[in-house]
Amino acid sequence: MAVFTKINTKDISYIESQFNLGKIRIFKGIKKGIENTNYLIQTKNKKYILTVFEKRIHGGCKSKDLTFFMNLMSKLSKLKIKCPEPIKNKKGSFIFKLKNKNACIVTFLKGKDKKQLNDKDCFSVGKNIATLHKTSAKIKLFRKNSLSVQSWSKLLTKIDNRINKVSKNLKYTMKNDLKIIKENWPKKLPSGIIHCDLFVDNIFFYKKKFYGFIDFYFATNDFLAYELATSVNALCFNKKKNKFVLDKKKSSRLIKGYESIRKLTKDEKLHFNTICRGSALRYLLTRSYDYLNTPKKAVIKIKDPKEYFQKLNFHRNIKSFNQYLK
Repeated sequence: MAVFTKINTKDISYIESQFNLGKIRIFKGIKKGIENTNYLIQTKNKKYILTVFEKRIHGGCKSKDLTFFMNLMSKLSKLKIKCPEPIKNKKGSFIFKLKNKNACIVTFLKGKDKKQLNDKDCFSVGKNIATLHKTSAKIKLFRKNSLSVQSWSKLLTKIDNRINKVSKNLKYTMKNDLKIIKENWPKKLPSGIIHCDLFVDNIFFYKKKFYGFIDFYFATNDFLAYELATSVNALCFNKKKNKFVLDKKKSSRLIKGYESIRKLTKDEKLHFNTICRGSALRYLLTRSYDYLNTPKKAVIKIKDPKEYFQKLNFHRNIKSFNQYLK
């Protein structure tokens, strides 16, 4: 979540005319995230999230993508998965225009994210990721992953040598890792609808227990193990003296929590290191692009590419699935 598009009281009045929400008393921008503009809006009795979809290199959404996201969240909500539920406007549509951009309003999910998860939290999150995968298998929707391994070469060409200021020869390192990852990327693994962006700020807890997932705007069809690999990268590293180090207790509990609901196949375990390495490279690429290209006026916290460079280096030295377990 972030703020690229500024809205004012006139925009709020327009929203009130388009939806049956009642009088909007409070609206404020949400700084977290890097892709779309988000505002918390509040009426007398309820809170909602307003999202304005930005036309950015890896955040811009086509109409069919937005339809997928809205229908997915709506169907997941009906299947008892705790997530934001999109609200239809007076015309019966989830999507409307604001500042000449596509926008939507979803329900506010109670609870909040934790700054850091403990190993017990990781088990619970892993269990709920698998539950999400099993539930989404009941939903007949499809969206091709626009940030799959096939897209990374094109993204790399958009990152110039200025990125070497972050780390010496970083552009060359990304190019070399990409070549190896693509050569070893599995052709076929269990697939389905995945969230594809399960960072700590997209996982909500309420009364110290897991409550639900938010921000489904990268959701797509891909390998189920790719979701788990991305979650290991996002949730299971600890920062010690400016170095990111895998907490094997956390990764072990995350994986065991997942397998308490859905067992990983032999092939998923065989290719897990390659997928973890690929996921780390994907976020290094997008963070590198954002680091060089985010508008100075955007109300946003730029995420340091070094984090995922360190994680990529870690996975490069892993030889087997068991090295992710304690």
